[in-house]
Amino acid sequence: MPKRQEEAAMDHPDSGLWRGPAAAAPARAAVSADLPDPLPRLARALGPGPFAQVFLFASPEADLAALAAAAPAVFGAARVCGCSTSGEITAKGYDSGQIVAFALPAAGFEVEQLVIERLDALDPRTLIAEALRARQALGRRAPDWPQEAAVLLIDGLSGQEDALVAALSGGLGAVPVVGGSAGDGARFRTAPVFARGQLRENAAVLTLIRSAWELRPFSFAHQRPTARRMVVTRADPSRRLVERINDEPAAREYARALGRLPEQLTPFLFAAHPLLVRAGGRHHVRSIQQVAPDGGLTFFAAIDEGLVLTLAEPVDMVAHLRAELAGLCAGGRPAVILAFDCFFRRLEAEGRQLGREMSELLMQHGVWGLSTYGEQVGAMHVNQTLTGLAFYPPEARR
Repeated sequence: MPKRQEEAAMDHPDSGLWRGPAAAAPARAAVSADLPDPLPRLARALGPGPFAQVFLFASPEADLAALAAAAPAVFGAARVCGCSTSGEITAKGYDSGQIVAFALPAAGFEVEQLVIERLDALDPRTLIAEALRARQALGRRAPDWPQEAAVLLIDGLSGQEDALVAALSGGLGAVPVVGGSAGDGARFRTAPVFARGQLRENAAVLTLIRSAWELRPFSFAHQRPTARRMVVTRADPSRRLVERINDEPAAREYARALGRLPEQLTPFLFAAHPLLVRAGGRHHVRSIQQVAPDGGLTFFAAIDEGLVLTLAEPVDMVAHLRAELAGLCAGGRPAVILAFDCFFRRLEAEGRQLGREMSELLMQHGVWGLSTYGEQVGAMHVNQTLTGLAFYPPEARR
């Protein structure tokens, strides 16, 4: 068997600094997705637990249906959920072809899990009521743990992220939400989630967390607006399709703004030059997925007629990430970071020959997670952003 298949990536060096019943750090491990029967090996790499929650982020090279079916038996009493990825983040930084596990110890964490199906037929009132009940149940079970957060995993090809996060905000109140849209590399064929032993499309899984640990949400985006603006003059919001910009075919007008021809548009150009919309006093990225057959542009997030789009330019990705991660360490270093990093951020980093430097920063700060088709932060679905939770041990709380 190749050496890579024998490797299981374990905790970063700082994970052993905190001891005690409520101070066991979240466990994390990774094994190759092409292993036969990979979950028992992954469970051994995580350690004995017990765990309240196990998140699994699996390369599409894995047998996702078999993974989903086997997970409940392998991880016992722990709640288990996960999704497919567009790349993984492990002890090596950016990685690929892996199954990543991120597990919350029962000693310091309590969870509730909500499976949301038929995203294209959401009933916001029902969803709000279910989220409220789940949050209340969690509060009754862990009344002495004040820290709350929610992790949301969504079918990355459902096109329903914006509607879902907007609906959930009514039931979660001040609970911070982070998460990501499942990915499928650059294939865009299927991007499912899984929970309760089943692979699920057109679905999402919400995990509510209460903890003795400090749970700090974050959201980093390295783009800045230019003076170049354009207006969406025809769109099909249900398909996230922009047909015309400035009353010109969308792909042609976007290419013109870049000084390119439409046939020169590539995923790297989309990643390097996304478009921004302004909401809530700040700019948010709207990444382009691909050029449509009719010359329109398909996006990864909500788009509508009348929107003013601003062409973005990147700042230095490495310097920006270094500064933002240093900010998370101000006053105390997190034990580990769970991250949802946009697939296009990774594509841009690799296209600019910055993948190794980005990986080194992720490794140094104990960042684990996945590359996604979009990111959730609060009541917003965004693109080309790094979101997640930083975990600080109880005795380090400031």
